[in-house]
Amino acid sequence: MIKKIFTAILFVSFLNANNYTYLLDEYQKETELEAKIVLKIARDILGSASINLYIPNMKELDNKVYSSKVKIVRTCEKANFVFVKYSKSFQCQKNKKLFVLTNNYKQLLSNNSFIGAFFWSKSRPNIVLVKNRLTKKSIALPKEYDRYIEDLQ
Repeated sequence: MIKKIFTAILFVSFLNANNYTYLLDEYQKETELEAKIVLKIARDILGSASINLYIPNMKELDNKVYSSKVKIVRTCEKANFVFVKYSKSFQCQKNKKLFVLTNNYKQLLSNNSFIGAFFWSKSRPNIVLVKNRLTKKSIALPKEYDRYIEDLQ
């Protein structure tokens, strides 16, 4: 009797399993939106140069989404744009012309190598670019970025 009840519960669980796949789809949609925003920033910074993107400790979904839109490189030395999404610390000494974006606002404030941050807050995308760091790297962005540029130290 217990075996039949367990089998029935297991069968019902399998029938309802498809109802929860939307969670994976939501994460992929969020990653796709993130990729569009990050790559727009990269294109506007790099101009006509092709983007060689490096994401330290990249997850499989990130690789799938980003690699369909841009060239992914495996080291920061080969990159011209870096998006630090998973790392607590980041250093790439050999590449002086590197443009680095983080997804952590606190990391942006504490590390001068980041020119800006793209992060999610209350399920909304946020962009912060640091004025003096953009000036130091001779980055001139279109007017549409003015509302994202802050004068942080």
